[in-house]
Amino acid sequence: MLETENALRTRLASLYRLLAFFRMTDLIDTHISARIPGTANQFLINRYGVLFHQMQPQDLIRIDPEGQPIDAPDAAQRVNAAGFTIHSAIHMARHDLACVIHTHTADGIAVSCQQQGLLAISQHALKFYRRHGYHDYEGIALDLDERSRLVASLGKHQVLILRNHGLLAAGRSIAEAFLNIWFLERACQAQVKALSGGAKIVIPPESVCERTALQFEQEDNLEHAELVWNAALGLIE
Repeated sequence: MLETENALRTRLASLYRLLAFFRMTDLIDTHISARIPGTANQFLINRYGVLFHQMQPQDLIRIDPEGQPIDAPDAAQRVNAAGFTIHSAIHMARHDLACVIHTHTADGIAVSCQQQGLLAISQHALKFYRRHGYHDYEGIALDLDERSRLVASLGKHQVLILRNHGLLAAGRSIAEAFLNIWFLERACQAQVKALSGGAKIVIPPESVCERTALQFEQEDNLEHAELVWNAALGLIE
Protein backbone atom coordinates (compact mmCIF):
# COMPACT_ATOMS: atom_id res chain seq x y z
CA MET A 1 0.00 0.00 0.00
CA LEU A 2 1.33 3.44 -0.92
CA GLU A 3 2.01 5.75 1.96
CA THR A 4 -0.50 8.61 2.05
CA GLU A 5 0.84 12.12 1.65
CA ASN A 6 -0.32 13.08 5.14
CA ALA A 7 1.54 10.14 6.67
CA LEU A 8 4.60 10.98 4.60
CA ARG A 9 4.50 14.59 5.80
CA THR A 10 4.36 13.43 9.40
CA ARG A 11 7.35 11.10 9.01
CA LEU A 12 9.39 13.65 7.09
CA ALA A 13 8.73 16.39 9.65
CA SER A 14 9.84 13.95 12.35
CA LEU A 15 13.06 13.32 10.45
CA TYR A 16 13.81 17.05 10.42
CA ARG A 17 13.30 17.21 14.16
CA LEU A 18 15.49 14.14 14.70
CA LEU A 19 18.35 15.73 12.80
CA ALA A 20 17.91 18.82 14.95
CA PHE A 21 18.05 16.64 18.07
CA PHE A 22 21.35 15.17 16.88
CA ARG A 23 22.69 18.62 15.93
CA MET A 24 22.96 17.92 12.21
CA THR A 25 21.60 21.34 11.22
CA ASP A 26 22.92 24.56 9.68
CA LEU A 27 20.31 27.17 10.60
CA ILE A 28 17.84 27.14 7.65
CA ASP A 29 20.29 26.19 4.92
CA THR A 30 20.10 22.42 4.56
CA HIS A 31 17.24 20.25 3.46
CA ILE A 32 15.58 16.84 3.40
CA SER A 33 13.13 15.61 0.78
CA ALA A 34 10.83 12.64 0.29
CA ARG A 35 9.34 11.38 -2.95
CA ILE A 36 5.54 11.33 -3.09
CA PRO A 37 4.57 7.79 -4.18
CA GLY A 38 2.44 7.51 -7.28
CA THR A 39 3.50 10.87 -8.74
CA ALA A 40 5.77 11.85 -11.60
CA ASN A 41 8.85 12.97 -9.68
CA GLN A 42 7.01 15.14 -7.17
CA PHE A 43 8.53 15.43 -3.72
CA LEU A 44 8.16 17.17 -0.37
CA ILE A 45 10.85 19.54 0.88
CA ASN A 46 11.05 22.11 3.65
CA ARG A 47 9.67 25.60 3.33
CA TYR A 48 12.68 27.89 3.38
CA GLY A 49 13.03 29.76 6.64
CA VAL A 50 11.91 27.12 9.15
CA LEU A 51 14.42 25.72 11.62
CA PHE A 52 14.61 21.93 11.72
CA HIS A 53 13.52 21.61 15.34
CA GLN A 54 10.35 23.55 14.51
CA MET A 55 9.40 21.58 11.39
CA GLN A 56 5.78 20.45 11.15
CA PRO A 57 3.92 18.58 8.38
CA GLN A 58 2.39 21.81 7.05
CA ASP A 59 5.88 23.31 6.62
CA LEU A 60 6.67 20.85 3.84
CA ILE A 61 6.10 22.03 0.27
CA ARG A 62 5.06 19.74 -2.56
CA ILE A 63 7.29 20.46 -5.56
CA ASP A 64 7.09 19.33 -9.18
CA PRO A 65 10.14 18.50 -11.37
CA GLU A 66 10.24 22.09 -12.61
CA GLY A 67 10.54 23.48 -9.11
CA GLN A 68 6.99 24.78 -8.97
CA PRO A 69 5.09 24.45 -5.69
CA ILE A 70 1.81 22.55 -5.88
CA ASP A 71 -1.10 23.77 -3.77
CA ALA A 72 1.09 26.47 -2.20
CA PRO A 73 -0.20 29.81 -3.53
CA ASP A 74 1.47 31.83 -0.77
CA ALA A 75 4.62 33.43 -2.17
CA ALA A 76 6.25 33.00 1.24
CA GLN A 77 6.10 29.24 0.81
CA ARG A 78 9.26 28.94 -1.21
CA VAL A 79 12.07 26.44 -1.10
CA ASN A 80 15.83 26.79 -1.10
CA ALA A 81 16.98 27.05 -4.74
CA ALA A 82 20.12 25.01 -4.21
CA GLY A 83 18.04 22.46 -2.35
CA PHE A 84 15.79 22.07 -5.37
CA THR A 85 18.78 21.49 -7.64
CA ILE A 86 20.26 18.80 -5.42
CA HIS A 87 17.08 16.97 -4.49
CA SER A 88 15.37 17.11 -7.87
CA ALA A 89 18.51 15.65 -9.44
CA ILE A 90 18.31 12.56 -7.26
CA HIS A 91 14.54 12.11 -7.36
CA MET A 92 14.35 12.44 -11.15
CA ALA A 93 17.13 9.92 -11.77
CA ARG A 94 16.95 7.43 -8.89
CA HIS A 95 13.41 6.16 -8.52
CA ASP A 96 14.67 3.50 -6.11
CA LEU A 97 15.38 6.22 -3.53
CA ALA A 98 12.49 7.63 -1.53
CA CYS A 99 14.28 10.12 0.72
CA VAL A 100 17.33 12.38 0.36
CA ILE A 101 19.14 14.15 3.23
CA HIS A 102 21.75 16.90 2.79
CA THR A 103 23.75 18.22 5.75
CA HIS A 104 26.46 20.78 6.51
CA THR A 105 27.83 19.39 9.77
CA ALA A 106 31.29 20.51 10.87
CA ASP A 107 32.73 16.99 10.71
CA GLY A 108 31.03 16.20 7.42
CA ILE A 109 32.43 19.37 5.87
CA ALA A 110 35.86 18.63 7.34
CA VAL A 111 36.02 15.18 5.74
CA SER A 112 34.69 16.59 2.47
CA CYS A 113 37.69 18.96 2.47
CA GLN A 114 40.24 16.19 3.01
CA GLN A 115 41.83 14.94 -0.19
CA GLN A 116 41.74 11.30 0.89
CA GLY A 117 38.01 11.48 1.57
CA LEU A 118 36.31 9.00 3.89
CA LEU A 119 38.87 6.63 5.39
CA ALA A 120 38.07 3.00 6.20
CA ILE A 121 39.14 3.41 9.82
CA SER A 122 35.93 2.85 11.76
CA GLN A 123 33.14 0.32 11.70
CA HIS A 124 30.73 3.12 10.81
CA ALA A 125 32.86 4.03 7.79
CA LEU A 126 33.07 0.41 6.63
CA LYS A 127 29.33 0.41 6.00
CA PHE A 128 30.21 2.58 2.99
CA TYR A 129 33.47 0.92 1.96
CA ARG A 130 33.67 1.36 -1.82
CA ARG A 131 29.98 2.20 -1.64
CA HIS A 132 29.96 5.98 -1.75
CA GLY A 133 30.65 8.69 -4.28
CA TYR A 134 32.34 12.09 -4.42
CA HIS A 135 31.19 15.25 -6.16
CA ASP A 136 33.62 18.10 -6.77
CA TYR A 137 32.56 21.54 -5.61
CA GLU A 138 31.16 23.78 -8.36
CA GLY A 139 29.91 26.65 -6.21
CA ILE A 140 26.45 27.06 -4.69
CA ALA A 141 24.21 24.55 -6.50
CA LEU A 142 22.05 27.03 -8.40
CA ASP A 143 22.84 25.76 -11.91
CA LEU A 144 20.38 23.08 -12.98
CA ASP A 145 23.00 21.74 -15.38
CA GLU A 146 24.82 20.41 -12.33
CA ARG A 147 22.05 17.89 -11.73
CA SER A 148 23.38 15.40 -14.26
CA ARG A 149 26.83 15.59 -12.72
CA LEU A 150 25.44 15.07 -9.22
CA VAL A 151 23.66 11.94 -10.41
CA ALA A 152 26.81 10.68 -12.13
CA SER A 153 28.82 11.27 -8.96
CA LEU A 154 26.31 9.36 -6.84
CA GLY A 155 26.29 6.47 -9.29
CA LYS A 156 24.58 3.39 -7.87
CA HIS A 157 25.30 4.37 -4.27
CA GLN A 158 23.12 5.80 -1.52
CA VAL A 159 25.62 8.26 -0.06
CA LEU A 160 27.67 11.05 -1.59
CA ILE A 161 30.37 13.29 -0.17
CA LEU A 162 30.06 16.77 -1.64
CA ARG A 163 33.61 18.12 -1.76
CA ASN A 164 34.17 21.31 0.29
CA HIS A 165 30.46 21.32 1.07
CA GLY A 166 28.95 18.51 3.13
CA LEU A 167 27.20 15.16 3.02
CA LEU A 168 24.29 13.59 1.17
CA ALA A 169 22.58 10.38 2.23
CA ALA A 170 19.55 8.75 0.67
CA GLY A 171 17.50 5.63 1.19
CA ARG A 172 14.64 3.52 -0.08
CA SER A 173 12.63 4.83 2.85
CA ILE A 174 12.81 7.72 5.30
CA ALA A 175 14.05 5.30 7.94
CA GLU A 176 16.85 3.98 5.73
CA ALA A 177 17.96 7.49 4.79
CA PHE A 178 18.10 8.39 8.48
CA LEU A 179 20.21 5.32 9.24
CA ASN A 180 22.58 6.19 6.39
CA ILE A 181 23.13 9.78 7.49
CA TRP A 182 23.63 8.59 11.08
CA PHE A 183 26.37 6.15 10.06
CA LEU A 184 27.99 8.59 7.64
CA GLU A 185 28.06 11.40 10.19
CA ARG A 186 29.47 9.11 12.90
CA ALA A 187 32.15 7.93 10.47
CA CYS A 188 33.15 11.53 9.79
CA GLN A 189 33.19 12.38 13.49
CA ALA A 190 35.46 9.41 14.21
CA GLN A 191 37.80 10.33 11.35
CA VAL A 192 38.19 13.95 12.41
CA LYS A 193 38.92 12.95 16.01
CA ALA A 194 41.31 10.16 15.02
CA LEU A 195 43.33 12.38 12.71
CA SER A 196 43.44 15.23 15.21
CA GLY A 197 45.41 13.08 17.63
CA GLY A 198 48.40 12.96 15.31
CA ALA A 199 49.06 9.25 15.89
CA LYS A 200 49.46 6.70 13.12
CA ILE A 201 46.08 5.43 11.94
CA VAL A 202 45.27 1.72 11.71
CA ILE A 203 43.37 0.72 8.57
CA PRO A 204 42.00 -2.85 8.40
CA PRO A 205 43.03 -5.06 5.47
CA GLU A 206 40.96 -4.66 2.30
CA SER A 207 39.51 -8.13 2.75
CA VAL A 208 38.21 -7.23 6.20
CA CYS A 209 36.82 -3.93 4.95
CA GLU A 210 34.91 -5.62 2.15
CA ARG A 211 33.68 -8.41 4.42
CA THR A 212 32.35 -5.85 6.88
CA ALA A 213 30.60 -3.90 4.13
CA LEU A 214 28.95 -7.13 2.96
CA GLN A 215 27.87 -7.88 6.53
CA PHE A 216 26.17 -4.49 6.66
CA GLU A 217 24.44 -5.22 3.35
CA GLN A 218 23.10 -8.50 4.71
CA GLU A 219 21.82 -6.79 7.86
CA ASP A 220 20.55 -3.61 6.24
CA ASN A 221 16.98 -4.15 5.21
CA LEU A 222 13.99 -1.88 5.49
CA GLU A 223 12.71 -3.76 8.54
CA HIS A 224 15.96 -3.10 10.42
CA ALA A 225 15.86 0.56 9.43
CA GLU A 226 12.28 0.82 10.73
CA LEU A 227 13.36 -0.73 14.03
CA VAL A 228 16.04 1.96 14.43
CA TRP A 229 13.64 4.68 13.28
CA ASN A 230 10.92 3.77 15.74
CA ALA A 231 13.42 3.69 18.60
CA ALA A 232 14.83 7.08 17.62
CA LEU A 233 11.39 8.67 17.43
CA GLY A 234 11.11 8.20 21.18
CA LEU A 235 13.77 10.88 21.57
CA ILE A 236 11.54 13.62 20.14
CA GLU A 237 8.10 12.50 21.32
